[in-house]
Amino acid sequence: MITKNQLISLVKTVKNNAVKRNFKQSYELIIALKNIDFKKQNVVINEIVQLPFFSGTSKKICFIGTGELALRAKNAGVDLVLEPEQLDKLQGSKKEAKKLAKEYDFFLADPTLMAKVGKILGQFLGPSGKMPIPVPPTSPLEETVKRCRNSVRIRTRGQLSVAAKVGDESLTDEQIAENALAVYNAIERKLPEGEKNVRKIYLKLSMSKPVEMVVGVKE
Repeated sequence: MITKNQLISLVKTVKNNAVKRNFKQSYELIIALKNIDFKKQNVVINEIVQLPFFSGTSKKICFIGTGELALRAKNAGVDLVLEPEQLDKLQGSKKEAKKLAKEYDFFLADPTLMAKVGKILGQFLGPSGKMPIPVPPTSPLEETVKRCRNSVRIRTRGQLSVAAKVGDESLTDEQIAENALAVYNAIERKLPEGEKNVRKIYLKLSMSKPVEMVVGVKE
């Protein structure tokens, strides 16, 4: 099991090896997996992980719905409220539907509209793992929006690695380490054999080479 102190040491190594740039670089965590056959094992990782500290990039959120839920979504500060009439217009415009799917990081929706969303936007949102999170009228919509703002989506895409941005250079070493640990723990819990399925982890800045750390059970 990896520890926060191990990750702090990894962050320091990345910083010491990096060349100073004229812009704020992001930290990317890459987890290399092993002993998983995606064709034979039912392993699907599509996780939304809330980071303890701000990642440096506020995620864009689209809410699909109308009425009181739409008003609450607006008050919660979502970037776009897509009403049913607007959703219908996307049915005949693949270009606009594809643009919408690419522009927003997270989608929330009134549960009664999920079938329609699937029919109109499913082919664009499904492959990128962005199908909307259903938000019932009684749910804490405001808290959901807040969580999504500082969350990362992690997907395997059938490959033996996953990656996520875990902060930028404005954060302390400890904060980057805590964000990275949150991502690592979320992934480990989804693996068939836990840490035994982790080969190595890598950490890098936007313009730096990855620094690796061997974890799990050595082969």
